[in-house]
Amino acid sequence: MGSDKALLAWEGTDLLGHTLDRLRAACPHVRILSGSERRYADRGVPVVLDRTMDAGSLGGVVAGLEAADGPGLFLGLDLPFVPASLLAHLVALAEGADAVVPVSPSGPEPLCAVYGPACLLPARRCVAEGRLKMTAFWPDVRVRRVEAAELAAFGDPGHLFRNLNTPDDYEAARRLC
Repeated sequence: MGSDKALLAWEGTDLLGHTLDRLRAACPHVRILSGSERRYADRGVPVVLDRTMDAGSLGGVVAGLEAADGPGLFLGLDLPFVPASLLAHLVALAEGADAVVPVSPSGPEPLCAVYGPACLLPARRCVAEGRLKMTAFWPDVRVRRVEAAELAAFGDPGHLFRNLNTPDDYEAARRLC
């Protein structure tokens, strides 16, 4: 991206602020997973560091689950079009599953999901084995897939999970707001 993606301007705040606002609307306990470096301590929420270096997003999920007192709602800050109402829906579905994961036209969206305590040990094991794909531990837990037909109540599933990975993605997304 060329700069810290979290600090890119978005709807009167930045991408991190926008993400925190949606998470606060959907769940009572919000934390920032900042990787191996303590960042964003000025945002008024606890900052959780990864314990395992270079474990990517799966390492962040492990750190987040270690810090949680129950199921954790995870949302990548580069998914600005996921509404708080969808996040609340995912949380509501968590009672009957170990993981609740939306499935967009592009496939599963593991960085917009709820992961319960039963995910911690299988995810830890995958990190220890170097299997860092976000879906690596899913065969060992009960995954509730939220398919496109169900997601459509919250907007176009193809748009909801539009990811901002490049400056062009970011500029195109800003034009949609």
